[in-house]
Amino acid sequence: MTPAEQALAELDAARRRAPVRLRVWLIGLTVIAFYGVAWDLAGVDLSRLAIGLPKLTHWIGQAWPPKIEEVPLFAQRTAETVAIAAIGTTLATLLAIPMAILASRNITPLPSIYYPARWFLNGLRGIDSFVFALLFVAAVGLGPFAGVLGICLHTWGSAANLFADHIENANLGPFEAVRATGAGRFTSILYALVPDILPVLLSTALYLWEFNIRASTVLGVVGAGGIGQELKNSMDLLDFARLFTIIAVILVVVTALDQLSSWLRHRLI
Repeated sequence: MTPAEQALAELDAARRRAPVRLRVWLIGLTVIAFYGVAWDLAGVDLSRLAIGLPKLTHWIGQAWPPKIEEVPLFAQRTAETVAIAAIGTTLATLLAIPMAILASRNITPLPSIYYPARWFLNGLRGIDSFVFALLFVAAVGLGPFAGVLGICLHTWGSAANLFADHIENANLGPFEAVRATGAGRFTSILYALVPDILPVLLSTALYLWEFNIRASTVLGVVGAGGIGQELKNSMDLLDFARLFTIIAVILVVVTALDQLSSWLRHRLI
């Protein structure tokens, strides 16, 4: 290659690199601008944090010694929270199975409602269980039943979306083979597809139950029962010793159930 050809090649390479560099700079400036606006909108103020930390330290000091005389009540309320999560997750899982079939592109019996089914499920999971519980408190009154309904509706959307994704990624060879023998769609799904994906579906349901136990601890703030109601009462009364005991009970129970759920999920996979 002559010096002139080499110079032309280098010039051509530099021209090709220029748009890439410009794109990198534009992306970097966009990210910086985004976080600058987000910082302002979020009202981040480190000086307020510095002022508030001594108050937090004072409250922690007031939380000792913890109040243990109400531990049986806290245990009962925590059991109520676990029950809310268990029933809500179970109902949601049962509702999610048929919706997951409708929302799975590869096996849905009604392709025309694939997108409406997906939009419906996205709407359910887009609204937090806390918001659903707030609405149901107004509809059915105070108590854990509102919490069950709130957990159920939000988890229905999340579970059905996850189930549908698993079905769409599943090996449909056995399903198509059974269909080729003349078996109906439901029979083929039941005997050829379900055995293959059942461990993943059960593992997903357990994970959602584990998540919902943590989510249910705050539903009592809106009157939906569980330990969250006692948590709110302690905050309202500034009873930090009682609050510390409630948080300790929640941590112990949630950690134990997380370990149990994790063990079960590893056994299923």
